[in-house]
Amino acid sequence: MKILVTGSDGQLGNELHEILEQRMPGITDYVDRQELDITDRAAVDNFISSGNYSHIINCAAYTAVDRAEDEKIQCTAVNVDGVRNLAGAATANGCRMLHISTDYVFDGNTNRPYNESDKPSPASHYGTTKRTSETVLMGLAPDAIIIRTGWLYSSYGNNFVKTMLRLANSEHRLNVVADQTGTPTYAADLALMIADIIQAPQWIAGIYHFSNEGVASWYDFACAVVDAAGLSDSVTVNPIHTADYPTAAIRPFYSVLEKSKIKATYGVTIPNWRSSLVRCMQRISR
Repeated sequence: MKILVTGSDGQLGNELHEILEQRMPGITDYVDRQELDITDRAAVDNFISSGNYSHIINCAAYTAVDRAEDEKIQCTAVNVDGVRNLAGAATANGCRMLHISTDYVFDGNTNRPYNESDKPSPASHYGTTKRTSETVLMGLAPDAIIIRTGWLYSSYGNNFVKTMLRLANSEHRLNVVADQTGTPTYAADLALMIADIIQAPQWIAGIYHFSNEGVASWYDFACAVVDAAGLSDSVTVNPIHTADYPTAAIRPFYSVLEKSKIKATYGVTIPNWRSSLVRCMQRISR
């Protein structure tokens, strides 16, 4: 077995580096954009054909959701063309591919958790490119696994948790959207689940949903961060409406993911988002 992880400089890529080196040391190559530009088809073909890889885990993505509305060409190049290049090279070289997708493939206009068979209807350019990447991948590499996730955070990189901590240490009042609902997902938990799949006795292709257990609004999430940091006596978190905080891209109002399929298929146990948040913040505070 030999593994390639793309997007290694991101939150999930860094978490995967830790987990895979603990579990299967020395068999994985980790590349970021400087080492492999996935939008360059020739570079991808040459890199993968010479690497003798058994698995490709694609964490590379254009994730600047609002900026994507103005940088549509750049977003499409990474999220669609890059996946097309990886999928083609994976198929040509007999690699299994695992690709990370997003809850933004749904518009959020529902009141129940989304399952894998629900019809995607993205409301932003970012979401549209991620859905297109799914169809491209399934067409070129039908043996691939796609994992949709959302509200990702980690001790690595920039994310909502770190933003709230920074603001809570400098301001006494935080205004946070309370009418968008999803589930915070600790990237370390997602990395553990990916490692479980790679090491599982069977590879079962298809689309899966993964997030931590439980449901929260961004307001709930912010309150939990402030509480866990011991700052609730000095910082007030104020709930606001989406209309009070306009953004270039439309966010799903409800993007809770149903996870029965991945739990039944791979036997994974998924922690509640609140306990995972505490674990992450303990790492951040070290």
